[in-house]
Amino acid sequence: MTFQELILLRQSVRRYSSKPVEAEKINLCLEAARLAPSASNSQPWKFIVVTEEPLRTEIAKATFTDIQLINKFTLQAPVMVVIVIEKARWFTRLAMQVKKKEWPLIDIGITSEHFCLQATELGLGTCMIGWFDEKKIQKLLGIPSDRTIGLVISMGYPEDGYKQRLKVRKSLEEMVTWKKDEK
Repeated sequence: MTFQELILLRQSVRRYSSKPVEAEKINLCLEAARLAPSASNSQPWKFIVVTEEPLRTEIAKATFTDIQLINKFTLQAPVMVVIVIEKARWFTRLAMQVKKKEWPLIDIGITSEHFCLQATELGLGTCMIGWFDEKKIQKLLGIPSDRTIGLVISMGYPEDGYKQRLKVRKSLEEMVTWKKDEK
């Protein structure tokens, strides 16, 4: 498969089969994520993989509420991955103050996409989740309160017959400006 085909195939999966995900495949996804670039090579992330019950279900339940049910599909996902933002290197933290940029958030996005693209290539589905009860997940996993959870990723095999959705995106003309040197 070409990279362009992989990008087109990757989507947020919201219906999973009950088939367990092989540890080897999870490790390949983690390896892809580990190799992602980061500001000053800080690698400001830790991955917590949850596959065992009842903890996996409790993490899934922390991604929705009685009012906000959009993430209830996570109950079906056999794997939940919690990405914890670690402290960046001192130089990166200083540069963040000077430039007023949150590079670890960018880094988390890059590493998460590496993880999800690798999963897609392996025939797995993923969904990056930004809505979750951080304090509850911190307590469940023993994450120190001075750490931030960047994302939660649900992962598993898509349900049989799960359809590839058409990607609806802005056109290049709407989002790209080419500037030319007017000299």
